[in-house]
Amino acid sequence: MTMRKSNPYLTLVNSYTMDSPQPTSMNYWWNLGSLTGLCTVMQMASGTFTAMHYSSNMELAFNSVEHIMRDVNAGWLIRYMHANGASFFFMCLYMHMGKALYYGSYKTPRVLVWSVGVVIFILTMATAFMGYCLVYGQMSHWGATVMTNLLSAMPFIGGDLMKVIWGGFSVSNPTMQRFFALHFLLPFILAALVVMHFMALHVHGSSNPLGMTGNMDRVPMHGYFVFKDLITVFVFLLVFSLFVFFSPNTTGHPDNYMPGNPMVTPASMVPEWYLLPFYAMLRSMPDKLGGVVAMFSALLMLLMTPITDRSVMRGNTFKLLSKFFFFLFLFNFILLGNLGQVHVEVPFMELGQYATFFYFLYFLVIVPVISTMENMLFYMGNK
Repeated sequence: MTMRKSNPYLTLVNSYTMDSPQPTSMNYWWNLGSLTGLCTVMQMASGTFTAMHYSSNMELAFNSVEHIMRDVNAGWLIRYMHANGASFFFMCLYMHMGKALYYGSYKTPRVLVWSVGVVIFILTMATAFMGYCLVYGQMSHWGATVMTNLLSAMPFIGGDLMKVIWGGFSVSNPTMQRFFALHFLLPFILAALVVMHFMALHVHGSSNPLGMTGNMDRVPMHGYFVFKDLITVFVFLLVFSLFVFFSPNTTGHPDNYMPGNPMVTPASMVPEWYLLPFYAMLRSMPDKLGGVVAMFSALLMLLMTPITDRSVMRGNTFKLLSKFFFFLFLFNFILLGNLGQVHVEVPFMELGQYATFFYFLYFLVIVPVISTMENMLFYMGNK
């Protein structure tokens, strides 16, 4: 017997990555899981090397980043890999979740896989936000100020909790040190959650585009799907390298190349692009508490999907109405992202409110109603 099947540790690796039976109908959208795993490893590696030269002191943070860029051997490469890696991470993560929503990968028996994935998504957003603040450019400082100020909207304990996070009465040195400690710690928790995500997936295996059981036609993960994954890995690394080497500042904001100044407020607060849809929901609400509730509810709403989707058939491949409204939801989400980067003025505020309303309407009304209608049509067609 080969070592990979006799060694107690390699046996686990073998069962998860080599002999794991996978449906033959899986298409390239299923490769996004391996790409997000690759991004996790890249971010943890580049972040570790960046942390070796970074100073979390507020007076030194911006200069330490410039020191990494100018003085450290290959520091510019490590820093640009980490900064652009965050954007590529979220790009893969959003597409991975979009695939799951389109093909119904969240339905029974994979509810736990989806739930752990949503928790990973929320923690990743928190980690990315704190990492963006650590640069301590102009947009970093005011982004930290705006987002931590949201805690004050909480009744009774909000004001005190905000001061605890700040470590004072404004974003200051203790805030930066706490953000750095959490930004370094959370990826290890995320890595543990990724392992849990992988373990939950291994119980029932991957879903497939057809929306039916794949138990009748499965092949081992290695070597067909491993080779298929490697194709997208090489394409990903090619596109990622083009950004890192030729256009490393495309996804950044120019204001963040100025040191953070508490005395000068930017013309508009613009977070990183991957936070824009939820930032648009936050500021489209006329009430501060309402905006906070809307933003966090939008994230938690993803956990409702396995409950609100009542369809007897998994996925939207053969369901015309569900497919139509899914793409409406997708375009609405992109619209929210665009609204998050414009000034708060007419007509963008009203448009943001309509887009936010449709976001919640999709999960709470459209999905259950359309899935119920399609079930009726399905049963009528089988009589």
